[in-house]
Amino acid sequence: MEIIAIILVGIVAIEHLFIMILEMFFIRSKMAKRAFNLPEHLQGDPNVATMFANQGLYNGFLAAGLLWGLILGSTSTGYMIQLFFVICVVIAALFGGFTSNKGIIVKQGVPAILALITLIIVM
Repeated sequence: MEIIAIILVGIVAIEHLFIMILEMFFIRSKMAKRAFNLPEHLQGDPNVATMFANQGLYNGFLAAGLLWGLILGSTSTGYMIQLFFVICVVIAALFGGFTSNKGIIVKQGVPAILALITLIIVM
């Protein structure tokens, strides 16, 4: 079960690294336009690009925290760091799902919830 927890936490970390890269560096790409369902009139707005870059930075912090926990491994500190950051992702996914796009709950929330459940079981 510990291996499953590591894999799921790793998936959540990689997902947030990908989101960070998309939001910070490729917000004008076709993939970002599809992923974020960005209306046509906002796609070239530099203020929108700045807001996405800021949001991307936060996703990068989530990924960094998850990777930090994985690097520390199955120590009590590593476990607590993973648990903290996975809970942060679950909360962010729920908030985003209710305020922005319900798909966020599935795309970001489900992997994080599964990771959270396996971390609790491993505990």
